[in-house]
Amino acid sequence: MDTVVNVIGAGLAGCECAYILANNDIKVRLYEMKPKYKSEAHTSDKFAELVCSNSLKSEALTNACGLLKKEMQILNSLFIEAAYNSKVPAGQALAVDREIFSNYITDKIKSNSNIEIIYEKVDDIDSIDGIKVIATGPLTDEKLMNTLKEKIGDDSLYFYDAAAPIVSRESIDMSIAYWGDRYDQERKREESVDEWKARIEKAPKADYLNLPMNKDEYIAFYNELVNAEVAKLHEFEKKEIFEGCMPIEVMAKRGVDTLRYGPLKPVGFTDTRTGKRPYANVQLRAENKEAEMFNLVGFQTNLKFSEQKRVFSMIPGLENASFERYGVMHKNTYINGGKLLNDNFNLKLDNDIYFAGQISGVEGYVESAASGLIVAYSIIERTKNKKIKFPDDTMLGSLANYVSTENENYQPMNANFGILKPLEKTIRDKKERYSVLADRAIESISKFKENL
Repeated sequence: MDTVVNVIGAGLAGCECAYILANNDIKVRLYEMKPKYKSEAHTSDKFAELVCSNSLKSEALTNACGLLKKEMQILNSLFIEAAYNSKVPAGQALAVDREIFSNYITDKIKSNSNIEIIYEKVDDIDSIDGIKVIATGPLTDEKLMNTLKEKIGDDSLYFYDAAAPIVSRESIDMSIAYWGDRYDQERKREESVDEWKARIEKAPKADYLNLPMNKDEYIAFYNELVNAEVAKLHEFEKKEIFEGCMPIEVMAKRGVDTLRYGPLKPVGFTDTRTGKRPYANVQLRAENKEAEMFNLVGFQTNLKFSEQKRVFSMIPGLENASFERYGVMHKNTYINGGKLLNDNFNLKLDNDIYFAGQISGVEGYVESAASGLIVAYSIIERTKNKKIKFPDDTMLGSLANYVSTENENYQPMNANFGILKPLEKTIRDKKERYSVLADRAIESISKFKENL
């Protein structure tokens, strides 16, 4: 009898897993609750919806997420293929047009003859026979989560994260906003203001729009931000907020200058109105290829919608901003993978159950898709009566090791060089060390592919 794999959830991990399995002649039943049911964070009926941001982080191989993307590309990742087919300018980061990205993956999944799509919500994992991949994400339906708890115990955890608002380009005051990547348009010491303006006018359009703030503008904005009314205040009292998606109003309460050393850092910019470095600088990144909408970089928030409109419109250039989407905050649920999973994301208690995506304990878009890729190749080798282990000198293997290693303070994990197998020799220069680690990882994953 041919193997049929049931993948529950058509998000990033589920689609990545289903597509790789299907392309290796394994039949897949892909269960998706949309469009019948949606979580509080989802808006689209398409698969692989990007909820919080359109950025997939750096492309540089000396960046951990850049290396992870390269490893995935070597292993024929649909996620990476879709990302490069929907890329929008974002400096060194790989950012995508959300709609094109989601459409691309949806079309690939729907056109694959080895994938049967079942538009149903799965409430009970035991109602499905055979191999099951739970890729329902951090917004897993409560009924399914309760049935999972009966099977795995109450080893589930959670945190809160947030998305940033999006504004339309036509509503941005372009007499204040200016194009510029950090340091590229900063005025040199020897340049006059006129010489500097002449130089930057000839420069190609940069990847970010910038909104400079002077001290008075920043202080006024800051005071309103820290005193603005938030939605669901009781959730913040739990203090279970993920650092990587820290709401800007929570970050601001750490100190008046915290934002100026974080998302509003002015270093590397020159205010076109004054010819001097601004006191604070807000960056906006295009949401789509046409650059019709812009994401407020670093402005994840849980403010009430009316407060977002009021406070964020205080930013110079956004006085008349039209908000295409307000920022939202939501609860992310994940399991204690260190206790429950092996390094193939396979449930120790039940060999027929795998977890993939953020519910498994990885954090981030790329990492979620990567876990789906690991699960797919693990199942493919399982059909050949083999068990594979991704090399621990690769970012893929290191993520698998982290998720499956018991830890008293188990937390979701992004790709980072700290989880890679160390080099045998000490290299003190960080950039050189990361470059050597990346070369080793690419060589290792290439050899790994040859043996699949």
